[in-house]
Amino acid sequence: MPPRGPERARVPGLLTGADSRPGGGVLRFARSELLVRVTAGGAVFWGWDGAEPTPSYAVVGSGPEPDPRAVLEPDTGGGWRVVSERVTVAVSRHGAVEVRTPGGVVLRRELPPRWWEPVGAVGGARWLQRAEVPADARFFGLGGRASGPRLRDGSYRLWNTDPRGGFGPGDDPLYITMPVQMVVADAGTHLVFHDSTWDGRVVLREGEEGAGSGPDRPGVSELRMDGGPLRCWVLVGTPARVLQGWSGLTGAAAVPPEWALGYQHARWGFGSAQEVRRVVAGYASRGLPLSAVHLDIDHYDGHRVFTVDQEAFPDLPGLAGELRESGVRLVSIVDPAVKVEEGGTYAAGRGVGPAGAFVRDAQGREVRGEVWPGECAYPDFTDPQVRRWWGDLYEERLRQGFAGVWHDMNEPVSFTPPVFPDQTLPRSSRHVLEGAGGDHREAHNVYALGMARAGYEGLVRLRPAERPFLFSRSGWAGMQRYGGTWSGDVETGWEGLRASLALVLGLGLCGVPYSGPDVGGFGGSPSPELFLRWFQLGAYLPLFRTHAAMWAGRREPWEFGPEVLEGARAVLAERERLRPYFMALAHLARRTGAPYARPLWWGAPEERALRDCEDAFLLGDSLLVAPVLECGADRRAVRLPRGRWYDTATGEAYEGPGQVLLDAPMRRIPVLARAGSVIAVRGEDGEPELEAWAPAAGRTGSGVLVRDPGEGFGVAEVERVTVRWRGGRVVVEGEDGVELKVRMRGLRGGG
Repeated sequence: MPPRGPERARVPGLLTGADSRPGGGVLRFARSELLVRVTAGGAVFWGWDGAEPTPSYAVVGSGPEPDPRAVLEPDTGGGWRVVSERVTVAVSRHGAVEVRTPGGVVLRRELPPRWWEPVGAVGGARWLQRAEVPADARFFGLGGRASGPRLRDGSYRLWNTDPRGGFGPGDDPLYITMPVQMVVADAGTHLVFHDSTWDGRVVLREGEEGAGSGPDRPGVSELRMDGGPLRCWVLVGTPARVLQGWSGLTGAAAVPPEWALGYQHARWGFGSAQEVRRVVAGYASRGLPLSAVHLDIDHYDGHRVFTVDQEAFPDLPGLAGELRESGVRLVSIVDPAVKVEEGGTYAAGRGVGPAGAFVRDAQGREVRGEVWPGECAYPDFTDPQVRRWWGDLYEERLRQGFAGVWHDMNEPVSFTPPVFPDQTLPRSSRHVLEGAGGDHREAHNVYALGMARAGYEGLVRLRPAERPFLFSRSGWAGMQRYGGTWSGDVETGWEGLRASLALVLGLGLCGVPYSGPDVGGFGGSPSPELFLRWFQLGAYLPLFRTHAAMWAGRREPWEFGPEVLEGARAVLAERERLRPYFMALAHLARRTGAPYARPLWWGAPEERALRDCEDAFLLGDSLLVAPVLECGADRRAVRLPRGRWYDTATGEAYEGPGQVLLDAPMRRIPVLARAGSVIAVRGEDGEPELEAWAPAAGRTGSGVLVRDPGEGFGVAEVERVTVRWRGGRVVVEGEDGVELKVRMRGLRGGG
């Protein structure tokens, strides 16, 4: 981070006293104080120098209630500890904080923090927090990282950034950064969140286990922040319990409308309504399902937000209605920057909005940047009045017939370096920050989060009977409350394909369950093989969308030859068949925080071989997907978690844990079903039906059936079912014990 002039270092000093508070207490040190609290749900909070859990852009409401049973009591060595049912927090006399299991095993040890306070009125204190974790621990998360999902030794910046072109695994940071880590070790799993929106950097170093009698070298996570409060949340337990607690803390995930779980096609550069019709007709004539078409900035009038190029799209509402009759929705891009017209007026729907709607500099002048329309001003989404005004502008999008929106360029971006060195607003730019006031150093990482909130709440006001469809290129912790995200401009290449999977899995572990890549990459021309392998991966990810730049190669499946077309047809049919399952995963993500796409270690974090597996994933609890990520491969090794797994293409049964070698011809990738699972699928007649995979002999299985309440916000019905052998056959029973009619699979290997 850049130097900030003369500074002096400070540490907490020695512990001088402690006072009990609900859920924990306040520990006083010579030069600081520490609030420690365990909440009713088991989450741990601590804050230095008077930091409280709220206000926070991540935490919903006033935060969870303290655990009335948690007790502050003296600890060995002159320290104190807070003891609760699920976790113990111990604080040493020098200010180190340990998170322990109820059995006393240390999951995380935060060393005493250090502050560097500027001399004079230069700004807030920078701080450093160093933590140690078990030697066998693996790190995940930190938002959208192309090098994951396992984050190896290195430095990761916490500053939402447009990488300015195609990116691959070596590029960092990207559009979504979060100070959220999931740490998985033999001793247990925990999630840690340092709640500061400022610029920062996380340096990770995996540990080493001592050979023979040698000592272990712990893993290290070092966090350096340029400012903001030093406050931290930790959640412990199984991965499922941890993310359920995280969802309760930061808000339940928005459930997309059912159609948004189908295949979607986008392009920067359709250019005209005629071209949109041609592409949609191409899908229809070939019998390929298509749920939505996305219009990029070229459909605007001069790239101005909330406008339409009337020459290229003379009757956009008519086009939208025509497509909707055939089951295809239109989705609109929305950028935040507003064109400044001659005379100081603005091209943003109904005028300039409330007084001071745009970000200003320290002298009160509007900050201007250069984006696609030219000179632009930037709405201040940290102002509630501005969010209300901006959300109401989406009425124009609905009037044009759009069924959803995607937010772009909202890191935010300006094309005017070196004045704005990070291609964003000057750090001295002033923001309302919910009335507290502050500059862009504090507001930058939550700018897109505020925009997502404005758009989502506006769409709910304007169309209260329908769940909004919104996803955003940038965001921060809690963005799942308003929608999802996508990869951004991932490079076209095999490394970009691998990065696509890393991004989705990493974001899911940060609480953002709905995401997906630009299938085929954004800026290049994929080979037929690469396109089909990417298409096959995308079909099993939450957001399934092709997208490309105007200069890039085409992304319609038939453009790559008959073999690719037939391979795409097969995987599109399977995605359509699994749509009810994806809908169930969406509702479960809202209820439990569990992502749709999960790492293989999700149900068995103690399995070290699974922690290191990055080329396959679980889709819910029932399916294991093994995409082909290497050129020329027609077979691939697949690591199996414990239990029996069926190859869904051949019906062959395999026993885990272990590794198997499976065929992966061009027409398909390996997908396996867990024995004893039950999922809802779309039958050949188009109606929902149940598909069950036989448990091993003498074993039982279970599943969860979720019924979508429709387009609105109704509560989904959830029913648990049981699968068991009875009298030489497999039966599936509902909660009431009544046998359900199912399509049974896996009987050849089940008995």
